[in-house]
Amino acid sequence: MKITFSPAASERLSSELPGESARLKLLYDTDGCGCVMNGVPTLLRIDRPEEGDVKAAGGPFEVWYEKRYEVFFEDELKVDCRPGTPSFILRSDNQTYTTHLRLLK
Repeated sequence: MKITFSPAASERLSSELPGESARLKLLYDTDGCGCVMNGVPTLLRIDRPEEGDVKAAGGPFEVWYEKRYEVFFEDELKVDCRPGTPSFILRSDNQTYTTHLRLLK
């Protein structure tokens, strides 16, 4: 999987994630969704990946994810943001996964 960030998203994340080695994890949260097919993508700031996590290609941030959730995403994802909104956007060339991608710290 490859995850890239727009210049606007990179700038916002850089200001919200102090330190040069900020790591993120793309979560696929299914709690309260009723079914694994209805999960909600979320970004989580992590200190280190968990055993079994896979590192995504791309940049400028290091992003990890759980291999078992790879099936719910396309091979190439983009994180973007809109000025004046607190959340991010997760999309691919074919679809928008969410316009309310939260960053948990």
